[in-house]
Amino acid sequence: MIGTFVAGAALYPCIELMWRGRTHPSMAFAGGAGLCWLRWLARHTEGLPLWIPAIAGGTGITAMEYLLGVTLNKKYNIWDYRKKWKNIRGQICPAFALAWCGLSALAVRGMRGVRM
Repeated sequence: MIGTFVAGAALYPCIELMWRGRTHPSMAFAGGAGLCWLRWLARHTEGLPLWIPAIAGGTGITAMEYLLGVTLNKKYNIWDYRKKWKNIRGQICPAFALAWCGLSALAVRGMRGVRM
């Protein structure tokens, strides 16, 4: 599990740098924890349709994003979703929650075939 955390902690800030051109050190924690959650889902939902862990993954990552948002983002201004449709306190929004579900599906699908 440590290897999974380290991989997520390295990968997510890189994705953020490519996507928006900046990141924050706390996003390494978010990436590591998120990938560990997806790994757990990949192992414990084999045999179930992919949409189930995809929704669970996206929901879990969105919940983590909200918790990090109300604790860290308010202080450090890491992201701002206030202009996004149906956002909640500028921390989460349906568009990114849906994106997390899609990325979760890809990650779980990939990890189901690989034993980490």
